[in-house]
Order: sequence, then C-alpha cells, then structure tokens
Amino acid sequence: MIQILPAIDIIGGRCVRLSQGDFSRETSYGVTPVEMASRFMDSGFSSIHVVDLDGARMGKPVNMNSLRAISGITGLQVEWGGGIKTRDDIEAALEAGATSVVCGTVAVRDPALFMSFIDEYGADRVTLGADVRGTKVAVSGWTKTSEVALDDLIRSFLPGLKNVIVTEISRDGMFTGPDAGLFRDLAREFPEVVFTASGGIGSIEHIKVLEEAGIPKVIVGKALYENKIRLEDLAIWSQRG
Repeated sequence: MIQILPAIDIIGGRCVRLSQGDFSRETSYGVTPVEMASRFMDSGFSSIHVVDLDGARMGKPVNMNSLRAISGITGLQVEWGGGIKTRDDIEAALEAGATSVVCGTVAVRDPALFMSFIDEYGADRVTLGADVRGTKVAVSGWTKTSEVALDDLIRSFLPGLKNVIVTEISRDGMFTGPDAGLFRDLAREFPEVVFTASGGIGSIEHIKVLEEAGIPKVIVGKALYENKIRLEDLAIWSQRG
C-alpha cells in the first residue's frame, strides 16, 4: 500500500505553495506550519514532507525555527529539505528534529560529497531530491536546469542510495496528475530504490495510479490546501486495510 506524506512548503515562516516551481506564482495560506502539521497528525498521519523554500532559493537552511516548532509540538517524522548542502546543515536539521534530510543541488554539483553524506548518516536519513524538467534535473530551488539526466544521477549513487524523491516541476501544483509512465519505468529500472512521487496530484485517483505503477510513497501538497482532496478523505483512504 502506498504511503502518503502530506506536504508543507515554507516561505518566511508561512505555509505557501508554488505553481510549477515558480516563486513568482506563490499562494500563501492563512495557517502556520505548526498548525498544518498538527492537523496532519490529528488526522492520523505519522510522517510529513517539509520544504524550506527560502533555503532552497538561498542555498542554505533558513526556516529552522519552523522545524523546531513542528518537532517540538507534534510527534511526526519530518522529512526536511531546502538548501541542505553541508554536514553542518544536516547536523542542524537533525538536531532541530528532522527525521531525515533531502539533498538536491549538492548531489548534482558535488556527487562525492553527497555520497559521503549517505555513508556517514545512513541511507535512511539522507534522501536524494531530484526535481526534473523533462529528463533533466533542476537545481538551486528549481531556478536552474542542469545537463544531468535523472536516470544517470540515480545510477551514479548505486549501490548505497536508497530513497529518491522525484518531483515533476511542470506538473507541480497543477493538479494534472503524475506521469505514470515515468514512475513505472523508474520502478522497473531501479527496483532497489524507494521512490517518492511528487507533483501533479489532484485527486485520490491520481494516487491510485502511482500505487498501481509500483511507487511506494507519494507527496500530496497543494491539492489539500485547495480542497481538491479533503484531508479527512485522504486520511480515511490512506488508512484502509
């Protein structure tokens, strides 16, 4: 059964969502990250995905106070990303309460350093975040597209790499559904990798498509904030026998 991770994106300590990774297309919601995390916990979710968008854009963690607040008030496992590039960044996030960290840009620009993070902290605590436009991986908070292909990036960290989040930037926040073919191909090509799908989720049917494609985890964000999917319905569906 596919695991659902409700998402929180943070800018300036506020819950926001972007459309297609464009910082000029930001929607802000009248709820704090702590309040949103508490709602997720009260609905029965045990894990959430949180992105420090300020950190992603600036290349260093910014919203650590939000992470501390979420971790201090809830009992959730927090997957945290955004600007994680150094050991100090990882240590700070883990000390602030993150269960695991997500690295993207550093994996593209300094593969050896990223691999050393996996070796040092473990494959369960360091996740590869691969944000893609077409087949190429984007960096610097989605603002730049590299020449590195997604499959080549994943392959370069095997064996050792365990967890990969793939976000389809063109679909993110658009409710158009995931590229099931892409994720089906990834699951077949890299059976040793635990993939999390992100981008385009607008209905429970979209989640079912990923489950049928063999993807073990999915991130659901804007659809919850825009009431495309009701949190109560998602919680009931995710807890089905």
